Amino acid sequence: MVKDDLPTTHKAGFVNIIGKPNVGKSTLMNAFMGEKFSIITSKAQTTRHRILGILNGDDFQVVLSDTPGIIKPHYGLQKSMMKFVHLALEDADVLVYLRDIKMGLTIDEDIVNKLKSVDVPVFVVLNKIDVADEASLKEQIDYWQAQDFVAQVFPISALNNLGVEGLFEAILKALPLSPPFYPKDQLTDRPERFFVEEIIREKILLNYKQEIPYSVEVVTESFKEDEDIIRISALLFVSRKSQKPILIGRNGSMLKKVGSEARKDLEVFFGKKIFLQTFVKVKENWRDNDRLLKHFGYE
Repeated sequence: MVKDDLPTTHKAGFVNIIGKPNVGKSTLMNAFMGEKFSIITSKAQTTRHRILGILNGDDFQVVLSDTPGIIKPHYGLQKSMMKFVHLALEDADVLVYLRDIKMGLTIDEDIVNKLKSVDVPVFVVLNKIDVADEASLKEQIDYWQAQDFVAQVFPISALNNLGVEGLFEAILKALPLSPPFYPKDQLTDRPERFFVEEIIREKILLNYKQEIPYSVEVVTESFKEDEDIIRISALLFVSRKSQKPILIGRNGSMLKKVGSEARKDLEVFFGKKIFLQTFVKVKENWRDNDRLLKHFGYE
């Protein structure tokens, strides 16, 4: 922990966001942070890692954690992703269980049983209320408020920033008294290279269909920053030889499109001109290779 000359009323803690795929976890994370920390697409399993965003005030530090959507894993990569979720359940000071309002009263018993076993406040957050009818919203609020393990229920729209401020205020109240865990000027636990990889991977998710987006891993090979430009070289690994020409596209057209879109976002993210090179390599069945998964940061 970081010990500074802080008020004795200083609060700090880990606020971990969990839920099924596509309920809006990354959107909520970004709404809290006020900027884009987690990539967002309409595809399931967009988030692969546990990503921390650190919000600091004079008398608080909120360590937010975005996690992969909870699924039943079918291969090594997905098993590693679920380990991040299990860790989030274990080290939370406040748990945010995010649900899409369109799920209605469909209950995932496995998730609920895990939430019942924790000894920290559990906030059930009903997202996307901007598309909900009043009767369904009331039914769901009443149901979750009646559950003994639920501390509070919050209807919100993370995309439209409705109800997010009230949720954050409740989180602050629930945090324990503690000095900060990270330096007060730190915004995340992830290095710059990680965000390069995530931005490129977002463009792959948006531009390809079927299995391709889920078979690609991005690794920043080099990151060289000068005063007015950052030169980046990234490797895109696919799990089968047949996927390489699809990723590249005819005469390199698809890879150029991904690179161009990623470069524009990277220039906004870093506030500098970006020179980006991308190369495609094959690592057969990397999603089930424990050594490669560890190398790619899935521990």
